[in-house]
Amino acid sequence: MSAPKSGGPVDPALIEDLVVANRVLAHQGVLDAYGHVSIRHPKNPERYLMSRQLAPELVTAEDVLEYDLDSTVCGGGEHSVFLERFIHGEMYRARPDVHAVVHSHSPSVIPFGITTVPLKPVYHMAGFLYAGVPNFDIRKHRGMTNMLVTDGALGKALAETHGGHTVSLMRGHGNVVVGPNIKVATYRAIYTEINARLQMQAMQLGGPITYLDPEEGRLIDSVQAQATINRPWTLWKRRALGK
Repeated sequence: MSAPKSGGPVDPALIEDLVVANRVLAHQGVLDAYGHVSIRHPKNPERYLMSRQLAPELVTAEDVLEYDLDSTVCGGGEHSVFLERFIHGEMYRARPDVHAVVHSHSPSVIPFGITTVPLKPVYHMAGFLYAGVPNFDIRKHRGMTNMLVTDGALGKALAETHGGHTVSLMRGHGNVVVGPNIKVATYRAIYTEINARLQMQAMQLGGPITYLDPEEGRLIDSVQAQATINRPWTLWKRRALGK
């Protein structure tokens, strides 16, 4: 079969934002040597952009590849690609509103995927968690596996579990965060990690926890990241790039 065709040229500034997101998330401790970030192609919704298989902190513009929604590299050639690229292709297929996806093994989030304690927003920076955080258990779809989403069927099952939420957990593995653009998805991935840390600290204090009301979360999410996103983005970018 011939390789899928490219969706066309992409503004270098958008590619730079994708590179910056990789660096920022590594700098913030959300990604380490593993995990990946993608953006939907701005001209063709059936395509997305993500780096070749590489530690996020090392990603450059030259490492970015284009994929179709079956997660096949466009244009052909030999490339080392992420085994779990199907997370991204199937999420874009299921969610036309999503234009950026982050898959990480964010450490403070892991305990919420292996216990019955739900991850809930405890402060306003994580208001986007107001609608709940579903938990994907790969055993329900494939039995015993290496826990990696390595084909379209598993990617589709994960996307179905994720549904219309902003964040979903992957039992004993990590999480998936989506957003309308790369800056918002990066913001959400960072504050998902911080919220998980704060929630566990509150639980250790004992007694009931006052979580954000869903309506509070909805109102916060409608303005928080959208209206002020360039403020943290500029800071994170400068710190991650060292300039």
